[in-house]
Amino acid sequence: MDKYHDLYEQYLKEEKQMTENSRKAYSSDAEEFGEFLAQKGVLNPEEGSSAELVAYLMRLKTEGKSPSTVNRKLASLRCYYGFLTEKGFCKENPAAGIKAPKVERKPVEFLTVAQVEALLEKPDDSALGMRDRALLELLYGAGLRAGEAVGANVEDVNLRVGFVACGGEFGKARIVPLGRPARAALESYIYDSRGKLLREKKEENALFVNYNGERLTRQGIWRILKEYGEMLGLEVKLTPQILRNSFAIHMIQNGADMKSVQELLGSEDLSAIRSYLSVAKTRIKDVYDRTHPRA
Repeated sequence: MDKYHDLYEQYLKEEKQMTENSRKAYSSDAEEFGEFLAQKGVLNPEEGSSAELVAYLMRLKTEGKSPSTVNRKLASLRCYYGFLTEKGFCKENPAAGIKAPKVERKPVEFLTVAQVEALLEKPDDSALGMRDRALLELLYGAGLRAGEAVGANVEDVNLRVGFVACGGEFGKARIVPLGRPARAALESYIYDSRGKLLREKKEENALFVNYNGERLTRQGIWRILKEYGEMLGLEVKLTPQILRNSFAIHMIQNGADMKSVQELLGSEDLSAIRSYLSVAKTRIKDVYDRTHPRA
């Protein structure tokens, strides 16, 4: 184990305010790189150099890791060496000057407003159906990531004021407002059906629980969305990201500015926001071409 493990965990929790899942991922990345250094005869992580970091990233690439995965590992190691530098364990951050590999973006997949409305009509009034409606409303109505939805606790939702607090990318917390439909769906789920799903597990504080009263998993969310996507007859596999994309694109189509959408999404990836803007503009142009008499 990395000799700085406990200090790094504390740093991520207290200074970076990362969620537990983010801390685990970042600590694991540091451990993996430490093992790579040890194989090269470098026993102390503070002695790692830019050359070794580049060699490590190249190995990840040759192992078939995607550019986005390599980028995430690099961002994680920048944070780790930032910690070592800040605390005086090494003189400079060897990851600071390394450029991230270019990620080729896939076309943005999203639903139309009509498709979203049809989707939200699909859940029934059973306990699980009410949970699913609340989940769908939160993923689309607040643009949450799957990890944020499964990590949410009941106390993170304020129905009176109308907001949900979530962990965000790299553990950065944010507050997202809830629209009236999302608030209504969450209120019905929390007060009418969640207790039925909890059964004997009354101490469970997870917002979304499964049939056994346990915290819903990412895999559970993916399965739920896949089923509803098939019920709707979608040509694409419905995922949390597609609902998040739809949230952003529909807001931009209705006049939201990029900065506001970025803040609501809790995203630092400007290229992703620009891709949403590009899609929204393309659809507006299509509407113009189809409907204006002088197009």
